[in-house]
Amino acid sequence: MHRNYFKLTMGERIKKLKKIRIHREGTSELLYSAVAIFAICAGLWYVLYAVNPLVCHIVMPFVCVIFATAWLMVLNFYRCPIRYFNGDTERTVVAPADGKVVVIEETEENDYFHDRRQMISIFMSPLNVHANWFPVDGRVKFVKHFNGNYHKAWLPKASEENEHADIMIETPEGVDILVRQIAGAMARRIVTYAKADEDCYIDQHLGFIKLGSRVDVFLPLNSKVCVTMEQPTTGDQTVLAKLK
Repeated sequence: MHRNYFKLTMGERIKKLKKIRIHREGTSELLYSAVAIFAICAGLWYVLYAVNPLVCHIVMPFVCVIFATAWLMVLNFYRCPIRYFNGDTERTVVAPADGKVVVIEETEENDYFHDRRQMISIFMSPLNVHANWFPVDGRVKFVKHFNGNYHKAWLPKASEENEHADIMIETPEGVDILVRQIAGAMARRIVTYAKADEDCYIDQHLGFIKLGSRVDVFLPLNSKVCVTMEQPTTGDQTVLAKLK
């Protein structure tokens, strides 16, 4: 494995970031919905004004406020703050998503490792940022997508039975970390930017999950967990664990 990526300067790392304030997954939807709202409001104003100008001036402000509120809620969903992790990234595992920790447990992982692993799960509500970040520096070994059910994301069976995408990352120290993006009862689209055999870095986007969902991280048992149950997490900022 090439390990030059671990020696990048901060300036070189920053150049690799996807510098976006509104996530690219939502730009077209926001644009089309804004055009549709404008057309609906303009048409409704024209009809109401022709029928009764007074009613038009009373009703239309409320209609515009309702549409504007709905559009701003969608805008909030697709927000994507630019973040930089300021700590030492060596042997550090950061949160791949905003949300809260819903699982910290030892589990038998039989798909890839065939041994016991420390699993940390983060649940994302519809109000959280839904961009996902790489939790470690390293190289992507493979990416696999699996179709499945849409159980509520916080249920234990969601990790294996729901639609999900698995991303295996090898750190510069040779430690394999599995990241699993999981669709939930509302989330019906998982987007994964990670590509096999590409270098990846903390601060880079791993993917995006629409609406509430969950991300699992599988770590070696000797990892030092740095979070607690129900603890809020900030993607690319909160330290989940330290690798031995």
